[in-house]
Amino acid sequence: MSTLSIFKNRPVASALALALSVGVPASFYAAPTPVEAAAGDLDRAVAALRGISTMKADFVQTDRNGQAVSGVMTLKRPGKIRFEYEKGVPLLVVSNGKSMYMIDYEVNQVQRWPISNSPLGALLDPSRDVKKYGKLVPTSHSDVVSIEVRDPGRPEFGAITLIFARDGSAPGGLRLTHWVALDSQNHRTTVRLNNNRYGVSVADSAFTFKDPRRSSRRP
Repeated sequence: MSTLSIFKNRPVASALALALSVGVPASFYAAPTPVEAAAGDLDRAVAALRGISTMKADFVQTDRNGQAVSGVMTLKRPGKIRFEYEKGVPLLVVSNGKSMYMIDYEVNQVQRWPISNSPLGALLDPSRDVKKYGKLVPTSHSDVVSIEVRDPGRPEFGAITLIFARDGSAPGGLRLTHWVALDSQNHRTTVRLNNNRYGVSVADSAFTFKDPRRSSRRP
């Protein structure tokens, strides 16, 4: 299946973009003798997320059927994120700090929803979501920290599991390697990061977009 054909199915396209899974590798969750997380790892994970002022990383996004697309993620606190997909994928996902947008340039449509309604809210606002609704998940590796975040009172917001590797050079000593998102329709998506760059210069204009419905409009 070609990259573009993945997005011909509109429900699948929406699930991929909104959830941002084939699941975490079995070695993380299905080990015969799981390693309990170290005391304070939840606080360390929150500190690691809060310690990111700006970040760029290459990403590979995989759906539950194993279809994958790649691109570049740009993050800027507070609350701004952009997923620029590879050439041939006519979608853009961007948050301006208040709302998330999915722009489909193939059919000239824009979808908008509050950041808090997306599983990515845990990534964009760790002070609100990770500490209040997060729990540590045992892994099979002592250098891997896994945090599952969900609001039991708002199941429609879905859930996200953030996976970190211990890395002294990363903010807070933990490097975000990937996450697994589950949306309210039970669509699972994995996003894996590599080549993380911290503290890069990022202009606020990176979190605007060309509205295909009216080219002069900005969010």
